[in-house]
Amino acid sequence: MYDDFPARVPWNWQPHLNELCAEENIDFNQLIEAFAGNKSDQEIAVDLNTSEKTVQHLRNHFEQYGIGSVIGQD
Repeated sequence: MYDDFPARVPWNWQPHLNELCAEENIDFNQLIEAFAGNKSDQEIAVDLNTSEKTVQHLRNHFEQYGIGSVIGQD
């Protein structure tokens, strides 16, 4: 029955949030904790020593795609 479907390896549709954080030298765990604590983008930017625009981008990515967006099937 399953022999009719070839195995497919899952792939990422968007980069993982931790990869985006690494590119910006932002601590991923601190960012997630700040999101969980309902901190504003401005507060997070100050805490993580980055721009508010960068935090806005990361928040939008997180809200739209989550931590990672894997597609495909085994």
